[in-house]
Amino acid sequence: MFPSDHWRLGLWMGVGLLNACLLGGCTRPAVVPPPTSAPSSLPSAPTYVPTPAVPSPPPPISDVTYQNPWKPQSEPRDWKYIVLHHTATDSGSVESIHESHLQNKDKSGKPWLGIGYHFVIGNGEGMGDGEIEPTFRWKEQMHGAHAGASDPEYNQRGIGICLVGNFEEKPPTSAQLSAVKTLVQTLKSEYRISSGGIIGHRDVRETECPGKLFPMESVLSDRSGGSFADVNPAAAGTPATSLAERDRSTSR
Repeated sequence: MFPSDHWRLGLWMGVGLLNACLLGGCTRPAVVPPPTSAPSSLPSAPTYVPTPAVPSPPPPISDVTYQNPWKPQSEPRDWKYIVLHHTATDSGSVESIHESHLQNKDKSGKPWLGIGYHFVIGNGEGMGDGEIEPTFRWKEQMHGAHAGASDPEYNQRGIGICLVGNFEEKPPTSAQLSAVKTLVQTLKSEYRISSGGIIGHRDVRETECPGKLFPMESVLSDRSGGSFADVNPAAAGTPATSLAERDRSTSR
């Protein structure tokens, strides 16, 4: 074989090998790294859950005590009676009754301290209709000067309540009746006064007071105590009047 034949044979074999590589895929495939999976979710910041506040325990429930609007600041007397009166006049007030009673004198000739009652209830003439006004005798828890001198027990231990009006001629107003029921039941409960201790002035001395048209049975039978919203305790809680201070040297 001639040298030129070897060259041709080598060329042919090279071309054949190149074709075989191209057709058979002898080139090395590129290695593709496996895909890395992204995390399904990024770690989230911790969620702040507020701690529920522990409720404070409710304050202890104390017994509710109604404050008597006529409760005096002075030490209470040992009351046993409630004595009911009328003024036997068409009009009046604490001041006018006080001025009138200053003209009175006791058995020894000494003038009274002033108004002898502990409470006055107005009829709209001189005082508000149904207005309840305590006097200096109640505020200072002094004895009364309203029941007569025959038995001092009713002045020393009897609360004098006077309604403005002449109940021999016409009855108390509805406001006065509501007020006196409320006041009587309040005092009765506060000072443990028996029903038998609620009396009219005529029960302790010779008089028509508190008048034939005063509904004593209605007052005695009332158990509701009325409503403080229905009456006007005008002077309750006010300082003791200077009436007593002005007349301190007198006996009654």
